[in-house]
Amino acid sequence: MTAGRQEGRVYMLLDSGNNPLAKGSLENALTDPNLRVEVLDNKADEVAEHAIINLVAMRSADQSFQCQMLRQRGDTVILKIISKLDRNVRRNLRVPVKFDSFLYPITGRWRGRRAVQTTDLSSGGVAFRGAPGLEMNEEMEVIVPAMEGPLILRCEILRIQDLEDGNVFYATKFVDLCEDEEVAVREAVFFLQLENRDLHTAETGR
Repeated sequence: MTAGRQEGRVYMLLDSGNNPLAKGSLENALTDPNLRVEVLDNKADEVAEHAIINLVAMRSADQSFQCQMLRQRGDTVILKIISKLDRNVRRNLRVPVKFDSFLYPITGRWRGRRAVQTTDLSSGGVAFRGAPGLEMNEEMEVIVPAMEGPLILRCEILRIQDLEDGNVFYATKFVDLCEDEEVAVREAVFFLQLENRDLHTAETGR
């Protein structure tokens, strides 16, 4: 494979406000004058309505770019790179989401497992509500749903807040993720964002 070639690599396509639009596959090399991206799931027409597209790589080693929309050819859009995006743009992907999950102790003094309900999932961590008893900087394992099946991820508590109903809100960051786990979390967050947006569009018509 020629240096710089990225064919088949999956990217997230976001608008200029970093709102999710679609998933795409790069068809040519990043060294080419313009990028050809196949837009998946029949969303090419919607992507082509935007003048600026943020092309965000799923894998940590791949660069992300802000691009100008040039034209559309069927399911493919032609983009011109304007600038490189900060790699932290992936970490800032976030979605409010509720699902029941479990915690397993690593550094805590408790045993067994704890039931929690998530409130927020991002590429960098997860927030959840549950019973009191966890401590700042404590590390544990949490189960997170992903596209290919549940993940068991290590996280560290960054913030604790008591709630009026007697439960506690915990904000955490993921630690010691391998590359495949990072990609799986990004995919989960991105597609949950897309699902929420499509549901909102269906309900409101806009």
